[in-house]
Amino acid sequence: MHPLALMAVFGLVILASLAVAPRRASVAGFFGGADAEGRAPGLWVLVLSQVTTWIFARSLMNAAILGYFYGIWGVLAYAGYYGSFLTGGLIVDRLRAGGAGSVQDWLVARFGAAGVGCYNLVVALRLLSEVFANLLVVGLIFGAVLPGMAGADAAAILVVAVLGLGYSAWGGLSASLRTDVLQMLVFLAVFAAAFVALVASPGFDPGAVLSAPGTSGSWKGQVLLLVAFLQVFSYPAHDPVMMDRGFIADRAVTRAAFRHAFWISTLCIIAFGLFGVQAGLLGADYEGELLGTWAGMFPPWLFGALMVSLLISALSTLDSALASAARLVVDELHLAPRSLAGGRLAMVVFMALGTVLTLWGNQTLFDAVAVSGTASMFLTPVLVVGLFMGRPVARWAYGASFAAAMLGALGYFARDTALMQAILPEGHKYEQLLVICVAVLVVGFAAVLSGMARRA
Repeated sequence: MHPLALMAVFGLVILASLAVAPRRASVAGFFGGADAEGRAPGLWVLVLSQVTTWIFARSLMNAAILGYFYGIWGVLAYAGYYGSFLTGGLIVDRLRAGGAGSVQDWLVARFGAAGVGCYNLVVALRLLSEVFANLLVVGLIFGAVLPGMAGADAAAILVVAVLGLGYSAWGGLSASLRTDVLQMLVFLAVFAAAFVALVASPGFDPGAVLSAPGTSGSWKGQVLLLVAFLQVFSYPAHDPVMMDRGFIADRAVTRAAFRHAFWISTLCIIAFGLFGVQAGLLGADYEGELLGTWAGMFPPWLFGALMVSLLISALSTLDSALASAARLVVDELHLAPRSLAGGRLAMVVFMALGTVLTLWGNQTLFDAVAVSGTASMFLTPVLVVGLFMGRPVARWAYGASFAAAMLGALGYFARDTALMQAILPEGHKYEQLLVICVAVLVVGFAAVLSGMARRA
C-alpha cells in the first residue's frame, strides 16, 4: 500500500471517529459513559469497547514479535494475559456484590488513603505506558512506510496525539465507547481480509505454524506462559480501562461482556501472532519491530492492511486511556474539579507526558508489560485473601506486598545493573522475570497470611 493511501485510510477512520463522537458532552457521560439520554451502554457496545481497548497496537505487535522469536508458545504466552477478562470479571462481580463502585472504593475502606494511594500510583504509571506504547507503534509504522523521510515518525506521533486528544477530550468515556464500536468493526473487517490472505497463501502450513519453535526456540515462550499465569489474576485489577468498564452497566450485562470479550480478544491476538510465526518459518530476517520484515514478505495491500489494523487499535486505546486518566485524576485523586474542563485538563497532561516519553527514544514494548504486570502483583494476595476469602488483611501486610512488587518491577527494569546481576540467577531475562514473579508472590502471601495469624 502506498504511504499516501495508508494515510488516507487512517485519516478516514479518524474523521469517522469524530463523526460518531457525541455532539454534546455531559459530565455524567464524560466520566461515566452514559449516552445523551442517560442510559448505560448495552452488551455489545461494552464487549466491542473492551476488546478494542485490549487488543491494542502494542499487544498486536508483542504477539507477533513473540511469535517470530518463540513460535506458537510465544503467541500463547501473550494470549495468556487475555485470561484477564475472566479473572477481571470475577473481581468486578465480587466487588460489586459487596457494594463497591470501583477498586479504589474497596481499597480505601480497608487500607485508607495510603493504601489506595499505592494503587493509584500503579494505575497512573499503567496509563502513561498505554499512551507511550501506542504512540510508539504509530511512530514505528510511519517510520517503516516512509523510510526516506526524516522525522516522519515524530510528525505522525504528534499528529495522532493531537487528533486523538481532540475527540477524546470532547466526549470523554461516552465518546470512547461510541468510537470503540466503529473502530473495532473496521479493525475486524480489515484484519479478517489480511488473515484470510495469510492462511490462503501457498507458503502457509497450519501444522508447521501450530508447532513452530520460533527463531529462538520455544523454551522462552513456555517461560513467558508461566509468567502470564502468575500475573493474570492481578493484571486486570490494575488496568483502569478494563476496571472502569466493569462498573458502568448492570451486573448481568457486565458478566456477559467480560466472557465475550475474552474469547474474541484471545482469538484476535492468536491470529495476529501467527503473522510473526509465519515470518519466522519463512526465514525472514528480523528488522526493527518486525514491520520491515513484513514489508518484504507480503504484497503491498496485505502489508497495508496490517498497518491499518495497528493504527486503528492504537487510536482506540489512546481515547480509552485518556478517559480513564480523567476519571483517575478527578474522581479518585481529586486533583481537578468534576467538570468537563477538569477532565479535559487531565487528558491534556497525560497525552503530553506520554508523547514526551515516546519522542524521548525508548523503543521497548514487551518490557513495559512485564514491569507493569510485576508491579500489579501486590494485589494478588490482597484480593485472594481479602476479597475472595473475606478475611481481614493487615495494613502493614498490604504495604509489604506492595513494596515487594515494586522492588520486583524495579529489579526487572534494572536487571542489567551490577547489583541485580549479583542477585538474579544467570539466564535469559524471561527466566529472571519468572524468578522475580515467584519471589513477589511468596513475599506477598507470606506477609498477608502472617498478618492474619497475628490478628487471630
